[in-house]
Amino acid sequence: MIFTKRQLLKNSAGLAALSALGLRAGPSRAAVSEFRMIEAGGASGESIEKGYITPFTEKTGIKVLRESPSGLGKLRALVESGDSSVPLLEVGSPELYQAVALDLVEPIDWDVVNPDPIFDEAKHEYGFGYQYYSTVMAWGEGQRAPKDWAEFFDPEALPGKRSLPDYASYILPMAALAAGGSIENVYPIDLDKAFESLERIKDSVSVWWQAGAQPPQLLKDKEVQYAASWSGRVAGAPGIEFSYQQGLLDLAYFVVPKGVDPELKRAAMGLLHEMSVAKNQAVAAEVISYTGPSTELEKLLPQDRIGEFPTTTANKNVQMFNDGQWWFENADEVEQRWQEFKLTL
Repeated sequence: MIFTKRQLLKNSAGLAALSALGLRAGPSRAAVSEFRMIEAGGASGESIEKGYITPFTEKTGIKVLRESPSGLGKLRALVESGDSSVPLLEVGSPELYQAVALDLVEPIDWDVVNPDPIFDEAKHEYGFGYQYYSTVMAWGEGQRAPKDWAEFFDPEALPGKRSLPDYASYILPMAALAAGGSIENVYPIDLDKAFESLERIKDSVSVWWQAGAQPPQLLKDKEVQYAASWSGRVAGAPGIEFSYQQGLLDLAYFVVPKGVDPELKRAAMGLLHEMSVAKNQAVAAEVISYTGPSTELEKLLPQDRIGEFPTTTANKNVQMFNDGQWWFENADEVEQRWQEFKLTL
């Protein structure tokens, strides 16, 4: 077989990454035989298995045991109990900032990860941003499409029952837009205006959902006509339409819990490298319509479904990006006001 210069360089980089991990290409040479990771579960976890764990295990012989669910509470419990057996744990962007502030995570060894080209926001000192997802407006087939969140939040202009997330971080930015903001200046969120929008719409909200599977089911069953939903749950779903217009784009991260076994951490950096590879991300996107952070991914996605994915150029440009730092800094005030609002429902 004849290799091009680019292929030789790429192969050399891959061997160098394995060498830095203290591993050989063959399964029998791996110093670490397996490690655990904690992720969100569901189809997202299946995408990790198919897109990233499979090629990683084929190259290194290291097995990766997935567990779910994940989150900040699980991270804190691991660290406080002294459990050093989990080198990777998934968190949302606001949780990442909180984990750093609470000293629950270790820096990512980016030199060992040696990532392929990825978007800047995915390369955090303490987190590898592996998966983009969006919160979007969705509606049942045959319903009039809302042009923006202002119309979505106006039951007179757009009659029908709604379902909204029972999570402040997934609905307050939209409520702020409904009050007249723009995706360029939604942060810092004007909480007074955002809660005024929620007051106007609350009588039309029949379900405040807590599980991502609820909105598409409610729309299919015609229990609601409109919903704010995670994009991967509605993209390509029969009988449901949606739009990325003014969507809330966010990024899920993998972090390294404080005090993890150093050898497990080094091995886990190899899995993070696989998460940076565009062709692996394309495989993961076949399982669920979320996208990885590669700057070269768009051309590898199925063109007949290109409108389903949150980070294509066309879709990314019409969305706002979630500000994890703002959520961390304002967490106490938001939580208090959110709970006070829920008492009025």
